[in-house]
Amino acid sequence: MIPVKVDQLFLSNMGFVVLLKGAKDTRSLPIFIGAAEAQAIAIQINKVDMPRPLTHDLLKNVLDFLECRLMKIEVCDLKNDTFYARLILEKDGEHVPVDSRPSDAIALALRFQAPIYVEDTVMEKAGRVIEQGAAEPEASAGGETGTGKSGPAPRKTLTPLEVLQQKLARAVKEERYEDAAALRDQIKQMEQSGN
Repeated sequence: MIPVKVDQLFLSNMGFVVLLKGAKDTRSLPIFIGAAEAQAIAIQINKVDMPRPLTHDLLKNVLDFLECRLMKIEVCDLKNDTFYARLILEKDGEHVPVDSRPSDAIALALRFQAPIYVEDTVMEKAGRVIEQGAAEPEASAGGETGTGKSGPAPRKTLTPLEVLQQKLARAVKEERYEDAAALRDQIKQMEQSGN
């Protein structure tokens, strides 16, 4: 297993991508994730205080209440261009593996400050050497996946507010005015709550 950290989270022309990178490995593992999971990761990376717990915060609170610790997460497999992960929980001294999507596992690991690992074979199959300012890593739009087309250069980690602002601009450009109004309201609410 290769210990990794979240190196970048960015929006590409094909969706959100999280890059996992090891300290002693030149490769990064690009994984496409959903918008909600990207927001959950960005909120934790940027230490944004939310007025009420989001889903991953709720799960952390439940696990804490049950005195169950998240020991680590593992991105453990890659089948048919889909990544698989597992949570390693500890309850009463016993380690219990639980299947998970990588995006959810990463969002929880950040909240628990738990280590993140990638199976060596997964990094061999999907790991990419990404240089600063280089083109975006190859990745497919299939969801939590790792091989396929390439696009523009990676960008900085987006805040939840920046994500919403980009969605608003896209909705206006595509003349989806009902979606734009809902996004505008979300942005106003977030700005009023100080986030």
